[in-house]
Amino acid sequence: MLIFTTTNSKHDLPIAKNHLKREFTVAEPNQVYVGDITYIPTQEGWLYLAVVIDLFSRQVVGWSMAERMQARLINDALIMAIWKRKPAKGLIWHTDRGSQYASDSHRLLLSQHGIVQSMSRKGNCWDNAVAESFFPQLKNRAGSP
Repeated sequence: MLIFTTTNSKHDLPIAKNHLKREFTVAEPNQVYVGDITYIPTQEGWLYLAVVIDLFSRQVVGWSMAERMQARLINDALIMAIWKRKPAKGLIWHTDRGSQYASDSHRLLLSQHGIVQSMSRKGNCWDNAVAESFFPQLKNRAGSP
């Protein structure tokens, strides 16, 4: 079994404050999105999958797949969500502290759309439990007939 690391939090890039604070119940759509990255086996080989989930409905509102786990992967997923849902300024975007989420290009994208960045505490997967728990469900469904 191959093991891929999807979070590199050992970097010198800026870390955002945890605005979500495990408040996983949201009153309306498009107020809080959460995101994460995983890897998926395909007929083409291993691919990385980034998702954007609306915390209100728990729906995937944006996604992207790529052979490399770079900032473009998560930027494309978030852009899909923005185009599809057109959230108002002030949307909270909560993720782990991975280097892709802390990258200059990602922070610029957030700034351009008036999105408030929020990050989990270091090494605390429970701070992003909704996004973290999505992938095992997806992988279990994909493996079933």
